Amino acid sequence: MISTWRKRRAGRRAAKEQQRGENGDMELITIPNHFRCPISLDFMKDPVTLSTGITYDRDSIEKWIEAGNHTCPVTNQVFRSLEPIPNHTIRKMIQDWCVDNQSYGIERIPTPRIPVSSTEVSEILSKITMASKREDQVWCRELVAKIKALVKESERDKRCIMGSKAGSVISAAFETFSIAPSFDKNVAVLEEILSALTLLSPIDEEAKCYLGSAASLHCMVWFLKGGDLSARRSAALVLKEAISSNERVIDALAEIEGALEALVKLIKEPICPTATKASLMVIYHMVNSSFPNETIIERFVDMGLVSLLLEILVDGERRICEEALGVLDGLCSSDIGRDKVFNNALSMPVLVKKLLRVSDLATEFSVSIIWKLCKNEQKEEGGGVLIEALQVGAFQKLLLLIQVGCAEKTKEKATELLKWLNLHRDRLECIDSMDFKDLKRPF
Repeated sequence: MISTWRKRRAGRRAAKEQQRGENGDMELITIPNHFRCPISLDFMKDPVTLSTGITYDRDSIEKWIEAGNHTCPVTNQVFRSLEPIPNHTIRKMIQDWCVDNQSYGIERIPTPRIPVSSTEVSEILSKITMASKREDQVWCRELVAKIKALVKESERDKRCIMGSKAGSVISAAFETFSIAPSFDKNVAVLEEILSALTLLSPIDEEAKCYLGSAASLHCMVWFLKGGDLSARRSAALVLKEAISSNERVIDALAEIEGALEALVKLIKEPICPTATKASLMVIYHMVNSSFPNETIIERFVDMGLVSLLLEILVDGERRICEEALGVLDGLCSSDIGRDKVFNNALSMPVLVKKLLRVSDLATEFSVSIIWKLCKNEQKEEGGGVLIEALQVGAFQKLLLLIQVGCAEKTKEKATELLKWLNLHRDRLECIDSMDFKDLKRPF
């Protein structure tokens, strides 16, 4: 037994010495200083050299330049050129060193792909402009597909492409092919352009002008109504960018036959959350414009939008709930919208439930909607909405909201609501609780 114990102890000692030796070998491996980036001091994976002759890791020096620095971090000299040049010699030396030390668990760095340059992007965009002027939809489609591939390649390439005003050039091409006589022959290139524009968000004002033209709007509505699922999604996303707070585009869109119905259909028959959110944002801008069109709101109400929004709010995700509440708040700015919300049994329970449950923005919208409903009733000297709000716990929620803090405008509305609700609390004792049994069920 003693002999066995001694053998075990000797074996453990030998294992510890072997491990110590291995650790010692690892400690002897040091990364050469010229393989480290002077900025991050990390191992360089894509070494590039600037005009001052100093080599950096591409990611580190690009972040340095994007932060507004135009001097060399090492020499403090002003860069004569901000275009980084790949240092193939250092990169090859690093790769060889990694191969020589593979036995220590060091992996060889892959050969990095050279990022697209602004000159290359400008050449592609010039060809897109030329192709659209010639109405050569095959050539234009190939060029736009190339831009899409570069955008997906890396964030660096995407920044370079967006910085070259690609959104404006591609939007101009979209308008050109939209007004072409043979529209049916251009469907393929128009789909490709819409798909590319979804990757270039946010677009600039010049691009919005092209997309806000009558021809472009008609084309996007055409895709919303009859395109395949991918085209409908792309059209909704691009339309959201084009319409944002532009009164002229909002009025023009409302005049297009089938536009409002196509937007509501994306909510009623969702194809993906992204398309639903985009459709809600377009409708939000339409019902919350500076001078909301009563006719537009009435048309949305007649399509059953109020019921759809309330159903979404029951179990929708945070962002969709925020947008649905924003649209509902806009609908309540008109009498017909307010009446429709008031007459829906889900309205007050769902609105009170969303207080302090989703986000600050959702809470603001919920308070605004409840305030509009109750204010309208105060003018008519009624009390049904206020009593219903009390019954589903609005008083406690609003009191808690003021205690935890909220935006000043929301606080004013919540305070006013509490005053109105407090005046009607005594009336609850005179009401048969059976009248509210449907409102007490959990949601």
